Amino acid sequence: MGKGGGGDLMKQIQAMQAKLADAQQKLEDMTFEATAGGGAVYVKMNARPHLLEITVKPEAVDPEDVDMLQDLIMAAMNDGLEKVRTGQMQQLAGLAGGLNIPGLTS
Repeated sequence: MGKGGGGDLMKQIQAMQAKLADAQQKLEDMTFEATAGGGAVYVKMNARPHLLEITVKPEAVDPEDVDMLQDLIMAAMNDGLEKVRTGQMQQLAGLAGGLNIPGLTS
């Protein structure tokens, strides 16, 4: 009896696992930067995502307007997270490309 293409499927899965490992390594090496308030708040993140650095310029600190500083930090963080998501999608896009798994391809 023949293998029915099972060997090819295993090769495709192994190739996909190698591509996934490569994409994960590239993500580990990536950093993303974002700012808010014209650079008043700066954040640097990695793809996990973990916050690596945050910088707040002194002129952004107004004891009378703490809400504005909180909004700037939130805006910078959200922008950074969006950049992380975009970077992750770029690295992971096409990993399943070329796989012909019955029931999973359209």
